[in-house]
Amino acid sequence: MVQHRHAQLVATVALGVGGVVAAALTMPSSPAESAAAPAETRVAKVHDAVAKKQAASYARQVELRADRQKYGKVADFLRRESGKDGGHTHNDSSTKNAISRSEEATSKDAADPTTPAQAARARAAAAEMRTEPTPSVTATSLRAPRHTHPRTRYEMAGGCYAFQAVSNGKWLRRTADGVAATAGSAGATPVRYHATDLGSYMLYGTRRDFLDGSGTAVSWGTTPGATGDWTVRRTSSGRFTFKVGDGWLTAARSGKVSLSPADAGAASRFLLTRVKGCPSFPDVAINITGGPYKGVTSFQQTYGTADAHTHGMAFEFLGGALHCGKPWDRYGVTVALKDCPDHEETNGYGAVVEDFLSGRNPGTGHDPVGWPTFKDWPAPHSLTHEGTYYRWMERAWRGGLRVFTNLLVENNKLCQLYPLKSQKVLTKNPTCDDMKTLAFEKDDMYALQRYVDAQYGGPGRGWYRIVTNPFQARRVINSGRLAVVMGIETSIPFECSVKPNPVPGGDPMPDPGCDSSSVDGWLDTVHKWGVRQMELVNKFDNAFSGITGDEGTTGVLVNSANFLETGSAWRMEHCDGKQTGFGDEVHDKDQIENPSSVPGSEQFPAEQQDALFGAVAKVAGVLPLSLPVYPPPHHCNTYGLSSLGEHLITKMAQRGMLFDPDHMSVKARKKSLDVMEKLRYPGVLSSHSWSTPDAYPRILKLGGFVAPYAGDSKGFVDKWKRLQTWTDPRYFFGVGYGADINGLGAQGDPRNPTGADKVTYPFTGFGGVTVDKQVSGKRVYDINTDGVAHYGLYPDWLQDLKMQAGSAITADMGRGAEAYLQTWERAVGVSNDACRQPSVRKPVRLFRSLRLGSSVTSVLLAAGQPHTRLDHTFGYCAKRSDGTTTRLRLTFSDAGRLQKVT
Repeated sequence: MVQHRHAQLVATVALGVGGVVAAALTMPSSPAESAAAPAETRVAKVHDAVAKKQAASYARQVELRADRQKYGKVADFLRRESGKDGGHTHNDSSTKNAISRSEEATSKDAADPTTPAQAARARAAAAEMRTEPTPSVTATSLRAPRHTHPRTRYEMAGGCYAFQAVSNGKWLRRTADGVAATAGSAGATPVRYHATDLGSYMLYGTRRDFLDGSGTAVSWGTTPGATGDWTVRRTSSGRFTFKVGDGWLTAARSGKVSLSPADAGAASRFLLTRVKGCPSFPDVAINITGGPYKGVTSFQQTYGTADAHTHGMAFEFLGGALHCGKPWDRYGVTVALKDCPDHEETNGYGAVVEDFLSGRNPGTGHDPVGWPTFKDWPAPHSLTHEGTYYRWMERAWRGGLRVFTNLLVENNKLCQLYPLKSQKVLTKNPTCDDMKTLAFEKDDMYALQRYVDAQYGGPGRGWYRIVTNPFQARRVINSGRLAVVMGIETSIPFECSVKPNPVPGGDPMPDPGCDSSSVDGWLDTVHKWGVRQMELVNKFDNAFSGITGDEGTTGVLVNSANFLETGSAWRMEHCDGKQTGFGDEVHDKDQIENPSSVPGSEQFPAEQQDALFGAVAKVAGVLPLSLPVYPPPHHCNTYGLSSLGEHLITKMAQRGMLFDPDHMSVKARKKSLDVMEKLRYPGVLSSHSWSTPDAYPRILKLGGFVAPYAGDSKGFVDKWKRLQTWTDPRYFFGVGYGADINGLGAQGDPRNPTGADKVTYPFTGFGGVTVDKQVSGKRVYDINTDGVAHYGLYPDWLQDLKMQAGSAITADMGRGAEAYLQTWERAVGVSNDACRQPSVRKPVRLFRSLRLGSSVTSVLLAAGQPHTRLDHTFGYCAKRSDGTTTRLRLTFSDAGRLQKVT
């Protein structure tokens, strides 16, 4: 997840549920209320009411008001300290834009083992690769074709149609109180079909209302919901039936239209005819013209960008009530992009976590209205609000995004601590188990895939495609779609927490039930889900690895939560070059030497720790914390990679999964890369700058992939320049990014609203598309003034990179998807490009022995990665019998079958 953004969440939840919440609740919503009820403001009343309603089973969590003054002292302390150690600064560029967010912000380049001569050669290699031939692309359309009369029950999505009853030939028309069927097509009511799922629709009328069925009546309603969600079936004769609830739409000979609460035999069949006159269904705009681009063939080199780290389903995590909005809702944008209930019911003044994370003074409030005004959210620092609404993602895809890793995420302890819970969590996951939340999010990914398919006219037609191997991903991308990789980043994966070791100085011990057998079982389970990329840790030590931790006052709070989860604090010791092997610049997060300097247990006696530690203190009976006094910095976690962690990453390698060492302690990451090097396993990537500079060259030398945290565009340009110094000429070089959006990661700020090198609209984006300013409802977004307010502005962010660094950075970003796929191919057993790495060259006779008609995949597994993959041909370097090198060209049919070897 994220650096200080996630840390700030911990601060808000661990102390803020009591401290910051209470401080905010003392802020009156109006002077009149302050005078009328200074101790019982409306904000406090409503927030408490919402909390009790949503988290009744954790009643003690919401007893905030009694200890308001004491908690306020903690909030004041945190605010005072926020500018001192970076722990809570809402926009700390020193870490947000650093190549390593896992090292201290003041670290010097000396931690990088690369010499100036090596860096120069690496930069030259990257520049040379940019001169290589680029793949051809062409415009495409993914939507199902429309016909005068629909041919499938999916084709109507987004279309405008009129109904004609087959039994009597009458057409449906709007009446004063509903619908009637009358003769003649003139005046037939046109209806816009908004797909709620595959084969189900809301029927949007000319007065911007919905055809609604309740009981036996058919009428028009203004609120989207279940009574307006029609399931459509196609009969053998090509006509359609409509059902809502238990009722079937019927048109009697008398002209009366009603619902028949009987079986399908009572349903009327309707002929649908395309017409005009429907209003547009409300939604955010794409504002990109030019069809999505695709490859000439399904197997050629891909072209586009790669985001290796985002949390698209974060609305489920931390109890399901902290994150406001969802990436989609079957009933549309007006339901999906709504603020949280505790925000809405307090007119934005109860949004305590949002205020704290965004840098507002607690109680300042924000405009809770989402659609259509979006006055205060989404925004780069509005971190509790939805950033990956599917239409914003669709814009990013249209603008060049081709690989997208969605990381399933949870933190059970923070979920337990935060007082508000969704009803789903209260009933299905009351203990906030990480793996249950991850299962929810996995199901959400497949549901979103279905929803996007529904918008595009049928199964498999949508642009959002979950992929499980690199060959499938390449086909998806070259069809013009987005390859979505399922990943995991959670604090306690596989139910493998730890407990203290009774042996002094010994590493933490896995919880009972967590062993190699259970790990293998869980790995099989998540692999079946579709998980192919994984981090071992996030915020807490667990049975696999030590954590790099968090620094400053935030470190105290995260460490406290770690204590609650594991029974012990982080074992941070002083470290220098002797411990790390890379001088004083590579270390874990530095801790406050005396945690007692942070207001804590002395203000919160055991019997009053409900608001501080939520459900854990009262339900689990956790004792008061006692964090150790740490030695002077720098600090390193003495807990590294456990034997169980080594077992896990070895098993991941056997399955061809991508291993991400971000968030691990320096000791654990160093050991994990030792294991990968011993295995000669290339399936390693750093997805969002939570590794240290000593690790990046090792990852790239393995044949892995590095995607720095996106952050501000200027900061990313600096990271890109640094990344080039680690280019390994043996491997295809391309650059990805990790947006970490919805992971409480701050997005890019506006760079230069008035500068000569600002982004001018419209501009030409990837694939030759034309990109204009994005419009969401009444809000018009401009990267120069708004920054990356939501995910749909990443095409604009990419253009901002180009304005600063020219075509070179655009070329490297456009090679990002291909570089990711080639790392993944190597992970599943495809040997590297022999033109770049002569040691893996294969003899000419191997190519001559390839059977004509072989598939692309079988050729890759036998012959390795080609040097070029252009249209229908692959180019290889091979060894002659005399040891010299020759070039070969393999030609494939449109279907990807080998035709000849030249």
